[in-house]
Amino acid sequence: MKLYGLTGGIGSGKSEAARLFREQGIPVLDADQIGHAALLPGGAARDAVAREFGPSVLDAEGQIDRATLAERVFADPAARARLNALTHPAIFAEIARQAGEWAGRGVPAGLVEAALLGEDGKVPPTLSGLVLVSAPAEVRLARLTTLRGMDREDALRRIASQRDPEEKRSIARWVLDNSGDVAALREQVVRVAGELSQSAE
Repeated sequence: MKLYGLTGGIGSGKSEAARLFREQGIPVLDADQIGHAALLPGGAARDAVAREFGPSVLDAEGQIDRATLAERVFADPAARARLNALTHPAIFAEIARQAGEWAGRGVPAGLVEAALLGEDGKVPPTLSGLVLVSAPAEVRLARLTTLRGMDREDALRRIASQRDPEEKRSIARWVLDNSGDVAALREQVVRVAGELSQSAE
């Protein structure tokens, strides 16, 4: 089986694309959800993150407050790098475990959804290619403020914290234009899902 990446900037609609890929029978792992699980009590990275960032990121019950942690690392690239160093091994281990399970069931192709794929200008060696979900900055900003309820400054700060998604076009094998409606996105996903399955045969 082959594993591919699904990426795009915040507000691009990659989670909607993931839902549509699942409709087409392509399984998708959400790296963010895996990362969140790693921070829960008993999670693979919880204690290390608590030690690294201290009591300021813990809530009243002693659990990691992800909103506070996110705010801290979005404003500090060095802190973000430290968090990634603590959480990524657990995320990659779970992805490898799940990919092995899919392979054992005869699944031909799967996707890993993660915003940060290709941030270094390269396709990770564990992936056979990248699917980039693209949308203009003004569309992404509108989605963040309207659909997620972010204030404009927070949305702009989060967009700025990520590499310009358009710079990933050169390394993406497929680019999904999500500047329109869901029907237009679905049409593209159906085509790419077929190509993913065929390429894994």
